[in-house]
Amino acid sequence: MKKTNQKENTKDSVGKSSFGRISLPKVIVLDDSPMQLTSIKNRLQSHYEIFPAQDAATLYRLLEKITPALIILDIIMPDTSGFQVLELLKMNVSYADIPVIILSGSSDKEKIDKGYALGAVEYIKKPFEDEYLIETIARHINPGKHQSEASILVIDDTPAVLQSIYSLLKDDYQVYTLPKPEKLTELLQMINPDLFLIDYKMPIMTGFELVPLIRSKPIHTHTPIIFMTNEGTISHVSEAVRLGAADFLVKPIDDELLKMKIASHLKPARRCAKSVIEPEE
Repeated sequence: MKKTNQKENTKDSVGKSSFGRISLPKVIVLDDSPMQLTSIKNRLQSHYEIFPAQDAATLYRLLEKITPALIILDIIMPDTSGFQVLELLKMNVSYADIPVIILSGSSDKEKIDKGYALGAVEYIKKPFEDEYLIETIARHINPGKHQSEASILVIDDTPAVLQSIYSLLKDDYQVYTLPKPEKLTELLQMINPDLFLIDYKMPIMTGFELVPLIRSKPIHTHTPIIFMTNEGTISHVSEAVRLGAADFLVKPIDDELLKMKIASHLKPARRCAKSVIEPEE
């Protein structure tokens, strides 16, 4: 899988063509199903220039001609697995920095963990909401670009939970999702959420271990943190309060209750943040 120098000379992955027209970011989609490729292309083509690949060989040929802004992979294919393709991409210095999103119908925990371990930036379970995938791609192509009146960072290692919360809150807030808690410090260099919604129990870092990282940034000294957990014991609640959590919700979480909690904690927090960042003279 050697990268040649015979790139398109009329366009970059994002930029202007030789005719001065603004081009859309290029995204390669690898899936062995023609129906899936057509569906994804139709759903994304107003935002991205989609290059479909039905097998790994086609993907590699495309990479010799264009530099995509991002690659989307299916992991279950007859000839080669998406995991093998992902591993080869990350081993090649020419392609290692291209963000890769896994799009799969499997919610198997081992597959999800393997995808992240091999270097995928996101693991999204089918079926998916168009807007969720579009926003996720945009976040990895242009990190920190999208702003809104109020933003929420949701940290959970379960893709289905992230997608569900995103769908619930996207009409009212700018929602960022982070499936890999160990990437929090890196993400906080690009965004400053107005509220954190964090799963308590995650394999690599617990939600409680993330609190010192958040509080170490002066801008987040008073940013509200809401924990989510399957275990609502008194000891867990007490520990959350001791660490400075604003609230503690037990899964499964009622949609309206979550919305109410977020709204109630955002108002005073945003007033406090404004007074810290823009003090009155």
